[in-house]
Amino acid sequence: MSAIFVTATGTDIGKTYVTAGLVRALRAQGHRATALKPVVSGFDMTMADTSDPGVLLQAMGRPVTAQAVAEMSPWRFRAPLSPDMAAARENRQIDFAELVAFCRSAIDTAQDSLLIEGVGGAMVPLDTHHTVLDWIAALDIPAILVAGTYLGTISHTLTALNTLASRSIVVRAAVLNESENAPVPTAEVAETIANFVSPIPMITMPRASHTSPQNGAFRHLCKCIK
Repeated sequence: MSAIFVTATGTDIGKTYVTAGLVRALRAQGHRATALKPVVSGFDMTMADTSDPGVLLQAMGRPVTAQAVAEMSPWRFRAPLSPDMAAARENRQIDFAELVAFCRSAIDTAQDSLLIEGVGGAMVPLDTHHTVLDWIAALDIPAILVAGTYLGTISHTLTALNTLASRSIVVRAAVLNESENAPVPTAEVAETIANFVSPIPMITMPRASHTSPQNGAFRHLCKCIK
């Protein structure tokens, strides 16, 4: 069994799109791939079908029910803020040890590939002492980094990769998910970043591919995590 953590350079970059597409691609190859989204902010149960947990459940062929969402995402917060702030709005807090234990249990019992999607970017706070980076390091599993192609993404991506490397986190691939109105072609951004992070594979996701999850980019990504 393999476990992979999907993180990003920031929020609304495409973690859920990449995670769901990877689940579908692995399942198309005969794997019993599953996914978790343990922490989610900006969650509204009345819009569960289009929420991050809902999208992942549908990728696994599961109905989007309140119980299924609760099992996938035990830490759900309504405010679309960093988890520490969103939790504080509800007079709650994330128990970091409990979060790590929840994920480790899922890793130990998974029958095949397990994808754990983070929340926000790699340095988003979970509480007053822990970030997503601490979460990945505590699980001691490889990661996929998702980035956009907006102006500034080269610096953000290199910074995130250096930060992950500082904690000895193995990055299996960096995914460039094409941003809307990107200033330069995705391939050019990938080439520039690759100059500094080789041999980490750079996988590009054109916006046109968003209508076809089973494309070459996802097949390539599948090979990177096996």
